Amino acid sequence: MAKKNFQREVELKIDYGNRVAPHSETLEDTVLGQILINSEAISDVMNFLHKEVFFMPQNQIIFEAMENLAKENLPITLVTVIERLNATEKLNEVGGPSHITNLSMKVTSSANIEHHAKILIQKYIQRELIRVSAEITEKAFDPACELTELTDEAEKKILEVTDQNMQKKPIVPIEKITSTVFEQFVEASKHKTDFTGVPSGFTKLDKLTAGWQPGSMIVLAARPGMGKTAFVLTMLRNMAVDYDIPVGMFSLEMSCEQLATRLFVGEAEIEQIKLQTGNIRESDIGKLQSAQEKLSAAKIFLDDTPGLPIYEFKSKCRRMVEMNHVKCIVVDYLQLMTAPGYGSREQEVSNISRQIKATAMELKIPIIALAQLNRGVEGRIGTKEKKPRLSDLRESGAIEQDADLVMFIHRDAKALGTNEIEGRDISKDADIIVAKNRHGASDDIKLQFIGQYMKFKEPENDNFVPLEQINNTSDPTILDSSLNSLENEQFAMDKSSEMPF
Repeated sequence: MAKKNFQREVELKIDYGNRVAPHSETLEDTVLGQILINSEAISDVMNFLHKEVFFMPQNQIIFEAMENLAKENLPITLVTVIERLNATEKLNEVGGPSHITNLSMKVTSSANIEHHAKILIQKYIQRELIRVSAEITEKAFDPACELTELTDEAEKKILEVTDQNMQKKPIVPIEKITSTVFEQFVEASKHKTDFTGVPSGFTKLDKLTAGWQPGSMIVLAARPGMGKTAFVLTMLRNMAVDYDIPVGMFSLEMSCEQLATRLFVGEAEIEQIKLQTGNIRESDIGKLQSAQEKLSAAKIFLDDTPGLPIYEFKSKCRRMVEMNHVKCIVVDYLQLMTAPGYGSREQEVSNISRQIKATAMELKIPIIALAQLNRGVEGRIGTKEKKPRLSDLRESGAIEQDADLVMFIHRDAKALGTNEIEGRDISKDADIIVAKNRHGASDDIKLQFIGQYMKFKEPENDNFVPLEQINNTSDPTILDSSLNSLENEQFAMDKSSEMPF
């Protein structure tokens, strides 16, 4: 061990005296072992971990082999790692097959790998600061050095080291961004479309938002029983079945089986109580078979971990995106997640909200977070006063601040406790209130809630517009005729007054 440290010190020309450079051989072995027993674990750390973070030379070689296997979409196992090291003639250098086997035997699970990797990052930054300090010290002893140059170089090198922290991103000059953004605009002009994000399947909502945008945090809030879960399940079904878009959902209060049951009810349009009690007709079996075929082919990925910690949520989101290529994720609901270590519930919810937004930006996908409203909305009197406001968001103002778009679900029938107002049936009426839209206008979208099937529908026409038809630019009349068939005259607007997307 001492010999290896001495070799490392000579290479860096650093005099540690009687001290050893900051590192933990045990922790390095643990991280490598965790990846060996669960190859998916590397996706949790690959974004910020690189071989130089490991202090031990043999561990650098092993991690590099694992990293290359992951980049080639190959499994990381004892056999594949040993074979890769043998192919690159580095197997004996790291201690042979027995050393790789010992690494996997030192751990029992891949839990907390992200936390372990953070500690390795900290020790790596400590070593880098020591190295940079040694270089600056050496130059400072040079009588010919210019003080301004030395201080500038010292500041630059220290910032380069600290910017390697996994929590930080370097500042980017706009000149590096403008050409990319310009090319995106030019490319968009060649393929005109009303959609630039993931479509919800609801025509007027998609027209208002241009689809759910990558990197956005969308908050959908309502009081219990308004249909939050039904609405997002309808959207996920539209995305996955109608548009063939992979989607994911984290449910903290319903099991995967319950979610699947709801999807079956909506797709087959058979009441849940009839399915549960078996009181269905023979003709309903065909509906169920058709629903099963559609839902089985849909790329919908579910997770029902109760009390999901925010760090685990982020890790699983990365896996969904990297392994299943999901384009949109839903979490039901935000206030049921946990973030240990915060003094008050408000601080905890604020941190959860910030982390969800950060995850959406990191993965470049929209994340739809369901949220509860305060009870205050129920105490207000009058039809208009019953409609929710941004101030009704429960437990934290950070949710409103972090969200790119905030929507509320409001149903007069539920809020007022009646299915009729002035002789008009309101049992199916539903408002999707877009109260905040950072990238566009706000509006109220009229939908219908079909309670017995737990789904939402367009008020006049439930037909969806295929994505390839929307994006077809060879015949511009296709888009207009498709949208016009789905919109009523009241919603149709003069082209000159539309908000550009």
